[in-house]
Amino acid sequence: MPLTNLMHPVRMLATALALSGMALITSSLRAAADFESVAAPSWQLKDVNGRAISSDQFKGKVVVVDFWATWCGPCRSEIPGYVALQQKYAKAGLAIVGVSLDQGGAGVVKKFMADEKITYQVVMGDDRVVDAFGGVAAVPTTFVIDRNGIIRFRKVGAMPAGEFEAVLQRFLK
Repeated sequence: MPLTNLMHPVRMLATALALSGMALITSSLRAAADFESVAAPSWQLKDVNGRAISSDQFKGKVVVVDFWATWCGPCRSEIPGYVALQQKYAKAGLAIVGVSLDQGGAGVVKKFMADEKITYQVVMGDDRVVDAFGGVAAVPTTFVIDRNGIIRFRKVGAMPAGEFEAVLQRFLK
């Protein structure tokens, strides 16, 4: 499904949930144990400044790949936690990569990053990377890749920062 077709229903769902006051489904630590681990796909995307960034740059690190959008409330709520986690665990080998699925282009995302003081790597997503990760039915969808390049955890929806940190700590040891 083309990214443009995916985002319209996702935006409608996010709006409906926000208006109804319901929270997106949050993952639990039990869900991590139930996740079938697979090799992470290789990818190459451009950051908001047009520089090529690839998965090869993160070999040997624990990588969080977060598919998100500037218009997504649950995505926005997780950003401060991701900024704090990147700062806290960078020396331990953590790399957070935000994959923006915004249709407005890099300029919109770059401004948002400055306004929100995002300090981790952000790239502009495309249909290829969405397909490579097995599809993204909703944002945020987040993957944790271990130091050996294996996807060990996936969540759809927002998760409290403390719970997500507990997931990450298992792989940072």
